[in-house]
Amino acid sequence: MDLLLHRIGWSVQVPTRRAAERDGERIAAWREVDWPAIEGRRHTWVPGSASRTSPARD
Repeated sequence: MDLLLHRIGWSVQVPTRRAAERDGERIAAWREVDWPAIEGRRHTWVPGSASRTSPARD
């Protein structure tokens, strides 16, 4: 498919143009206000193993 697209002058890459309706201010506000709530808190630790053979357990 790649070869056929290149023969007619097309590319499989994503276009670099942006939508004409794009609103940079609204996007920036969404990133600051809404995205952190959606993304949530990142876990900084992982619960340990409950295995009896775990070397951390005495």
